Amino acid sequence: MNASPKAAATTIVKRRVVDRDRLEADIVAIAVQVFADKGYEGASIASVAALAGLSKQNLMYYFPTKQALYQRVLDDVLDDWLARMDLLADAGGQPADMLRAYIQAKLRFSREQPLASRVYALEVINGAPLYGEQIRRRVVPLVRKDIEVFERWIAEGRMGAVNATHLLFAIWAMTQSYADFAAQMALVLERTLTAKDFMDAETMIVEMVLAAVALPPCPAGGADAQP
Repeated sequence: MNASPKAAATTIVKRRVVDRDRLEADIVAIAVQVFADKGYEGASIASVAALAGLSKQNLMYYFPTKQALYQRVLDDVLDDWLARMDLLADAGGQPADMLRAYIQAKLRFSREQPLASRVYALEVINGAPLYGEQIRRRVVPLVRKDIEVFERWIAEGRMGAVNATHLLFAIWAMTQSYADFAAQMALVLERTLTAKDFMDAETMIVEMVLAAVALPPCPAGGADAQP
């Protein structure tokens, strides 16, 4: 039996939505590469369009301005990052387990999304002129919540007394460097970073952090560190 005109029209609309979403995702993936390589100022709609195999006018149908495209890139980066980082909310968990899971998630993001991490880092290094409000609104409350969890653990005697804010800053610095400074690491190693490098980094960072907060080390190796 043939579909009714209404059902056929609905199918067409759904297909167009799916196709549009797929094309936008492809554009954003290419834009991440361009913004990571050139920065916001050096990137252009034309260069993204050329790499995407689109005309500039066609791309601008989906993203009317470079800032709109940049905003979408950073929105997607932040969505992914925050989803991975929402790990310390369970203040009733064991501090060593929570800290290890947090470090694992940060390193996994650096390994799986190095270009996205660099785009975000470049924005922050430049003072977050185009994305500061979103960071204040979405990132800062979560960070403060994590700091409160650290401080609660300290107050309860579940981990050693440290400056909770700077503990979090140190974890960020150690884990994000494996994305933002991967090129420098590759020069030192004379090769690109491998899965074993990330496993070794996880072991070392976890041990350093747990020692800093007077907790016994966790078992070596992470479940999520796969070759």
